[in-house]
Amino acid sequence: MTNIEVTPLKNIQTAGGNVMHGLRSSDKSFSGFGEAYFSWVDAGAIKAWKRHNKMIMNLIVPVGDVKFVFYDSHSDQFLVHVIGESNYSRITVPTGIWFGFQGLGTTKNLVLDIASIEHDPLETDRLDLTEIKYNWTEM
Repeated sequence: MTNIEVTPLKNIQTAGGNVMHGLRSSDKSFSGFGEAYFSWVDAGAIKAWKRHNKMIMNLIVPVGDVKFVFYDSHSDQFLVHVIGESNYSRITVPTGIWFGFQGLGTTKNLVLDIASIEHDPLETDRLDLTEIKYNWTEM
């Protein structure tokens, strides 16, 4: 799973509120634009498991903190990254990787996905939370 890329992002302090970078077309991890969408994740809530077969995701957490867990079914290994206000970064996720995420902030957490293609439910595989064995209390 070395092809998952984490990119630190600029959080520029300005009078009246910060400017937070997301993704530029000149970034190495930019792979086209299909759509951008937001997902709220309540504190402690887990959304898992999903795998995209065509979509490349660029995940950013501008509000709160979110733990992302990636699973490689071939090696039976997990990769965990926490991003958000405490570690403002972008995770670029290529196709074919199972993932889930959990809200860590004390209230709501906001995930932005800048996706390479428009949402297509037919290109996504899903599993029930219990189908991949992961201890969500681990960090």
